[in-house]
Amino acid sequence: MNNNTIRIGNEELFYDIGESSPPFIIAELSGNHSQDYALAEKMVREAAQAGAHAIKLQTYTADSMTLDVDSGDFVINEADSLWAGEQLFKLYQKAATPYEWHSKLFSLANSLGMLAFSSPFDEDAVDFLAGLNVPCYKIASFELTDLPLIKKVAQQNKPMIMSTGMATISEIEEAVNTAKNAGCSDIILLKCTSTYPAEPSNTNLVTINNMREAFQCQVGLSDHTAGVGVSVASVAFKASVIEKHFVLSRDAGGVDAAFSLEPHELASLVTETKRAWQAMGNVTYGGSAAEEKSKQYRRSIYICKDIKAGETISAKHVKVVRPAFGLAPKHLETVIGSSAKIDMPKGTALDWSKLVLKD
Repeated sequence: MNNNTIRIGNEELFYDIGESSPPFIIAELSGNHSQDYALAEKMVREAAQAGAHAIKLQTYTADSMTLDVDSGDFVINEADSLWAGEQLFKLYQKAATPYEWHSKLFSLANSLGMLAFSSPFDEDAVDFLAGLNVPCYKIASFELTDLPLIKKVAQQNKPMIMSTGMATISEIEEAVNTAKNAGCSDIILLKCTSTYPAEPSNTNLVTINNMREAFQCQVGLSDHTAGVGVSVASVAFKASVIEKHFVLSRDAGGVDAAFSLEPHELASLVTETKRAWQAMGNVTYGGSAAEEKSKQYRRSIYICKDIKAGETISAKHVKVVRPAFGLAPKHLETVIGSSAKIDMPKGTALDWSKLVLKD
């Protein structure tokens, strides 16, 4: 591991996160299980089949998220929201993952080769997850300014992944400093746009590089756009973690279904982000070792009309063609006007030993 690598997991199951490894892909189950345990279990299995490296839950209850008030501030009033008109308490009630599911889903994920962890939304949830020995913790964008929660998580001595949707640079700085001062040095920030769904035009991936330089930590992407294009593009900015919401079928619904990936799309995300990572490479000119054999199919100078020894070579005798076993095309002017040292039939690759150069 290099100095910039963060290892998440334990001795039996772990992933190294950093530039020397492909992007770490997290399938966020959120509330798309619709509180059907059989469906949640199938989602975990399908995420593993697609090649995800981890699944993530959200650990909260409606009471820990908001107040049971059916008016004013506690109803979503934005007309363009996926959840327009919903009372917050009821929305969280139907989206919450039951606490009794966590251990079973985590164990299932581990048995399938995936890490499993969660986003705690209050301090009791942190204690609950600590009791399950999660390998890391995720701070959601909307909780990035909850510094007491961040301090509590940081004290668990596990890596922290923090989404930064909506956050100013000073708010991110406060969160990072709070985590570091509480003892957490393994911090991964996720560039995030907190709209649901998000538009590619609002994603601003160039911020990833700036964030990495500003905070000297690993940076990835929490992607709420449709499809996998934005996530794949983030690899060019060295995104080391990519999180996408996951659903078995958007048509079947789920609170986050509209901006979630289906299994075949998740599989594509895993494949294409790895390809993008492999393609990054180093600054290289002159061709790779793999290209060496292809050089023979460049052009070179060949005899295209039979010529006898002593004859002067004119333009009608030579042609620049593929392959490249003759003299390079840049020597054509020198060749024309020289004399043939030997008889040369059509198809002869020219080299200097076969020519008498003109004075």
